[in-house]
Amino acid sequence: MTDPSPLPDAGEIMTVVHEAVGGIELEPAEKREIWRFTQRELPYLWSQRTSYFILGSYRDPYIRRLRAVQNELTKQLGAYPFIMGDLLELPTDRLNTFDIMFSLLATYSDYIVGVFEKESGGEAPELGEIDDPPYFDKSYVFPRDYAWVTDENLDSPQHVIQAALEIAFTDDLSADEVQANVESLVDRAQESGLDIDEQGVWDVIDDRADEDEEPATYSWVHLNKFRKFELHERCFPWTTEDELRTAVDELPSPTPRPEWEERKDQ
Repeated sequence: MTDPSPLPDAGEIMTVVHEAVGGIELEPAEKREIWRFTQRELPYLWSQRTSYFILGSYRDPYIRRLRAVQNELTKQLGAYPFIMGDLLELPTDRLNTFDIMFSLLATYSDYIVGVFEKESGGEAPELGEIDDPPYFDKSYVFPRDYAWVTDENLDSPQHVIQAALEIAFTDDLSADEVQANVESLVDRAQESGLDIDEQGVWDVIDDRADEDEEPATYSWVHLNKFRKFELHERCFPWTTEDELRTAVDELPSPTPRPEWEERKDQ
């Protein structure tokens, strides 16, 4: 890791903290712990390296996908990808420490990367934080099994695979009915001109069955938030971990500096 750079303006940092705690008065010991966190962690976000704040579930097996994203980004020269759970904690009993840490890290990171596989857990409120200013312009989402589906929407392999997974994991269908429905689905997609291989669809279904992982499901609120990112070309659905690793290439590279930073300086 490169040597950290000096901290940004202390007043600016404390403004972020006070907004995170709702403006309450901080005790001296709390200020010391917060300043210890900023002195330890923020300089790496303020350096010449490009930082990627990775969000998602820390539970197994989901954490493995966060590590996969982190590992892919680490391969890029000049990138500093990190997960909040790896950083120094704020040992305060009174304060909402998650909000403080999240606000500081999200404010000073170059990019925010959210990996989603379910609608529950800590990643749900994180999604609600990043889909609006001040974080939206530098945030990207990677939802598993997501597709914005309408009645006539089977215009991408991701749509077909999502529909096939839903068929395969429907409890009240027999094996023969699953086979017939998936074959019919792929046939319709191919007839509409979509380049998709039926065996590839079955491979995904078999892999998910072997892992005993049902398709990810999301609330209507989650789907709408993903759609917002999709309309801004910052939503990258995935089904397998290999697809997720490949999708990481869609993120902005470590250079040049991010557009949101340039706008802030104007």
